[in-house]
Amino acid sequence: MTLRDRLFIGGSWVTPSDPDLLLEIRSPHDQSVLGRVAQASDADVDAAVAAAREAFDNGPWPRTDPKERQEVIRRVNALREARADEIAATISAENGSAGWFTKAGQPFLTRQVDAYLKAAAELGWEEVLEPSDPSVAFDTVARREAIGVVAAVIPWNSPFSAATAKLTPALLAGNTVVLKVSPENSLSMMLLADLFHEAGLPEGVLSVLPADRETSEHLVSHPDVDKIAFTGSTRAGRRIASIAGEQLKRVSLELGGKSAAVILDDADLPAVMQGLRFGSLANNGEACILQTRILAPRSRYEEVVTALKEMVESLKVGDPSEPDTFIGPMIRRDQQQRVIDYIKLGIEEGARLVTGGPEVPRGLEEGNYVTPTVFADVDNGMRIAREEIFGPVLVVIAYDDEDDAVRIANDSDYGLSGGVWTTSPERALAVARRLRTGTVTLNGSPMSFDGPFGGYKASGIGREYGSVGLTGYVEHKTITRRR
Repeated sequence: MTLRDRLFIGGSWVTPSDPDLLLEIRSPHDQSVLGRVAQASDADVDAAVAAAREAFDNGPWPRTDPKERQEVIRRVNALREARADEIAATISAENGSAGWFTKAGQPFLTRQVDAYLKAAAELGWEEVLEPSDPSVAFDTVARREAIGVVAAVIPWNSPFSAATAKLTPALLAGNTVVLKVSPENSLSMMLLADLFHEAGLPEGVLSVLPADRETSEHLVSHPDVDKIAFTGSTRAGRRIASIAGEQLKRVSLELGGKSAAVILDDADLPAVMQGLRFGSLANNGEACILQTRILAPRSRYEEVVTALKEMVESLKVGDPSEPDTFIGPMIRRDQQQRVIDYIKLGIEEGARLVTGGPEVPRGLEEGNYVTPTVFADVDNGMRIAREEIFGPVLVVIAYDDEDDAVRIANDSDYGLSGGVWTTSPERALAVARRLRTGTVTLNGSPMSFDGPFGGYKASGIGREYGSVGLTGYVEHKTITRRR
């Protein structure tokens, strides 16, 4: 069992204000105790914000040459790569994510960091603008400067990725950060803190705090926080947006999704099924970007349903540490029950249960397991088609023609992700342009970390990744001077 009884505040490992506030981290596979980790109180948040405020106002980090900040981030990434197996195993153990998924995610973290480093190297941190009127007798100097103290709040489902998406641009821009992590991920997030500690950030620049919702609200409401960067549920995002609006803080929100995979009538079904294994069911279905609404043409509807049934039933559910496991347990008992309740709801709503169901897989009753489930004959107005389930549950919706497919795909409160499957590149791009969603993958292509990522509608505000994600952590200043 691992014991982490100190908190990472302002770049140092310190005794928490309440040393008895320790959380047991239990395996979602068999409920065994993995470790105990200190949890932050409001007093610890105050200490972390004070350290960040002092470091931003009077410390060297915001005034450091951007190239030096880039070198620190490179050191952190190199340290993470050296411990990639340990990090992947820890995430798998505490989250229940299948080992193949957490291992495959490590190179993706490097791609995230590299894209931000490229954007930082190419960004004009200070530049003289060409005048629109050549006769003016002054120069315009445009500067990009750090915002200040950033409260970064991340969820439990993909902790290292969410942390990297926020810490990297925030620190590259010269901000100081208080990172609030979910209690469920405390073990892996302490490894993250170890990396930054070893890399040698200046005092006060970063704190990493496991904390509950009430303490999280104390952080985002703190008057010395200048920007909130949040990933999580749409419900929590609305609450944070209200706080940010009241206090006029900068805010970015990466929220929920109910994304559609649009299978056109000429699609190669074996290729589609191979892609949807990952695009719809990765991380046990606990990911906001997954395409869980499967839109199939009526002319091939039963063919698609049968193919999905066979694909889903071929996936092994079980111990996430076993190499052939594809789907592991839900992270908590209440999350397991939430998914089971949605499966029961789908049956009550009249959808056809193709495979799966509300029963826990045989032999896995000790864990937080759910049987992967496919529903057919689903109407887009059903709750199982409109609400984010966050588990291995797919719904198959029939459409009449291409226009109808686009209409159904766009008929959602969300707009985070989506996919188009067809053997025609021209049709794929034409349909993608019509989808009201932030990211569209064509024929299973991977996500890009060079382009902006974020949501339309209730899926969020702002963007992450690439140059757009980086500039979300800067203020713009204009200086004019006479020639």
